[in-house]
Amino acid sequence: MPKGIIIKPIIERTILIGLVTNRADAERIDEYLDELAFLVDTAGGITVKRFVQRIEAPDQRTFVGSGKLNEIKAFVNEEEIDIAIFDDELSPSQARNIEKELGIKVLDRNNLILDIFASRARTSHARTQVELAQYEYLLPRLTRLWTHLERQQGGIGMRGPGEREIETDRRIVRDRIALLKEKLKEIDKIKTTQRKGRKDMVRVALVGYTNVGKSTVMNLISKSDVFAENKLFATLDTTVRKVVIENLPFLLTDTVGFIRKLPHSLVESFKSTLDEVREADLLVHIVDISHSDFEDQITVVNQTLAEIGANDKPTILLFNKIDAYNYIQKDPFDLTPVTKENLSLDDLKKTWMATSHYPTLFMSAVQKINLEEFKNVLYEEVKKIHVKRYPYNNYLFEK
Repeated sequence: MPKGIIIKPIIERTILIGLVTNRADAERIDEYLDELAFLVDTAGGITVKRFVQRIEAPDQRTFVGSGKLNEIKAFVNEEEIDIAIFDDELSPSQARNIEKELGIKVLDRNNLILDIFASRARTSHARTQVELAQYEYLLPRLTRLWTHLERQQGGIGMRGPGEREIETDRRIVRDRIALLKEKLKEIDKIKTTQRKGRKDMVRVALVGYTNVGKSTVMNLISKSDVFAENKLFATLDTTVRKVVIENLPFLLTDTVGFIRKLPHSLVESFKSTLDEVREADLLVHIVDISHSDFEDQITVVNQTLAEIGANDKPTILLFNKIDAYNYIQKDPFDLTPVTKENLSLDDLKKTWMATSHYPTLFMSAVQKINLEEFKNVLYEEVKKIHVKRYPYNNYLFEK
């Protein structure tokens, strides 16, 4: 390449498609597509337009109805769109049919999340987990990938007598999946040994929806430099740091963020990483209180914790980003019912949060508002576990 020439990355123009099938979907469709647009931005694309269709059930052939598909096709041709992204999972046949109709690349939400994970994976462990999830997603969606896979695998001797190319593709992918699973088993053994070596200290794990500020909190408490960015899934690799508050040492872990409709294959592949959560003594569930949908995000996190068997642990509920919290103050003459959008932060604290059985705190990690209060509560919660588990170390707390 001649010197002085800079190749700019290609920014793909995308459209987003969502379905409204019930009242709940109708109320939340804008929020769902906002999150999908954020995923597109994280992946390096640009959202040009959104399409929404009200329908009783997805069309078995093309997901959306024929009229809506024709409308989308006309827009794609006029605006030179590169990708159509659906907020729900498409069946392999639906994806093929839509792609044939539109003549452009078609992705669903799962495919997009897997792509982001692949671009964000840095360590061998994370790359292996993501690759496994991608192949498991790909397996039922294989069409005619023989040439591509042949080039990867060498091709010669790979085909059995009379075996069709698609069957060979599937066998190659299954072999790769088996190899990756064995590789993960070896990595898991190393990780398990590492965790056993840390058994003499209380372990605290930061959990939460993606992009709620876990890495920023990690950096504040541990005085480290974990990568933090206003993007979804900025952190994939588990980071563990030793932290000392006053005279009490413990281990603090930053983990991958959760998200609505997280692909099952990713949850399965990342279970070894999520062992850090499963084996933690205390969870700090961080919530972005400035997000309009934060209560649903709490539900998503709790459901994922239940799925990995970590929903019964002592927990601190930490509402972050209070500096970004906004509300609409109602006119005193407005007699319509008060909604969550009309509650000040003080009013919000008097709702269900006031009766939470978890220690509940409000802070801004960026502005360091209420940081000392959080550190004090964290210290007391870790101390409870430490005193109970390691009574021979209670001299640490003698005055």
